Amino acid sequence: MVPILRLLVAGACAALWHAAANAQSADTNDAIFRYRGADREQRLLERARSEGTVVVYTSLAPTESTPLAQAFEKKTGVKVALWRAISEKLVQRALTEARARRYAFDVIETNGPEMEMMAREKLFAEFHSPHVADLPESAVPPHRLWIPDRMNFFVVAYNTRKVQRAELPDSYEGFADPKWKGRIGIEATDSEWMATLVKTWGAEKGMAYFRRLAELKPDVRKGHVLLAEMIAAGEVPVGLTVYNSNAETLKRKGAPIDWLPIRPVVARPQGIGVAGHAPHPHAGLLFVDFVLSPEGQRLFESMGRVPASTRVKSALNNFPFTLVEPATVLEEAEKWEKLWSDFFLNK
Repeated sequence: MVPILRLLVAGACAALWHAAANAQSADTNDAIFRYRGADREQRLLERARSEGTVVVYTSLAPTESTPLAQAFEKKTGVKVALWRAISEKLVQRALTEARARRYAFDVIETNGPEMEMMAREKLFAEFHSPHVADLPESAVPPHRLWIPDRMNFFVVAYNTRKVQRAELPDSYEGFADPKWKGRIGIEATDSEWMATLVKTWGAEKGMAYFRRLAELKPDVRKGHVLLAEMIAAGEVPVGLTVYNSNAETLKRKGAPIDWLPIRPVVARPQGIGVAGHAPHPHAGLLFVDFVLSPEGQRLFESMGRVPASTRVKSALNNFPFTLVEPATVLEEAEKWEKLWSDFFLNK
């Protein structure tokens, strides 16, 4: 019994030590993340270089995340270790590691709803960055545990060989006209777009519109990139729920596709945050600073991604928009997904 008791005591002491070490690590990182001294920028750079590496988990495509990492490395001399996956797998990995108290990542960059989910699981820490002041105030979560760094705007995209711009109505209601039957498409998972329009217009008007739209049996495609590609190929003449970044990327490559923002333009924020237990806290915060800076935001714009910063103006973000509410995606997901399925997936 004595050896067993000794093992139990040793295990309990080790657990307490790890808990204390983790708490101390979080407290130390918190002081780093909130620092606002006049020497903040230089101090951050010097200590990040001492750490040497920043570990970034992201769902951003390699064609965009790699140039972003390379630009940061060139500017700072700090190496970026990227791990890229779709947002669902990213969340699974981050939560699994956190629950095992294996703190591997410094920064996560992915979809806003997934960022909110991980924030509620206490994976992130609040941080200060001077570039947050350049963001739309309404887009920044009150808890500031993650910050929008780019946007996905739901826009109307069309094949320029199949449809003339002058043919397109100036409101979503116009696409409920029977003349558009067989000519329009939507993405299969965009219940949050519907929810935001219904909340903006009011339940009576919004639900009536979606009943009329459902009667036209729009072409439903799974995947926003796929929908944009189908429009460019002419298989779907017009898409109502296209991310403008996807349409813009194809347009810049010479594809016969264009897009326009029809109000209310629904915006889904993509976000970035630093881990509360980041193993490289200075490098992590420095990377976030770079992404939110005008330099990082202009790099997003050059790759066809929509910058969140109001300082970087382009055709990609220069119009009013309505943000998807996090509650719409998290707490109310079942309600809106059922309505969406009844309207468009079970026809």
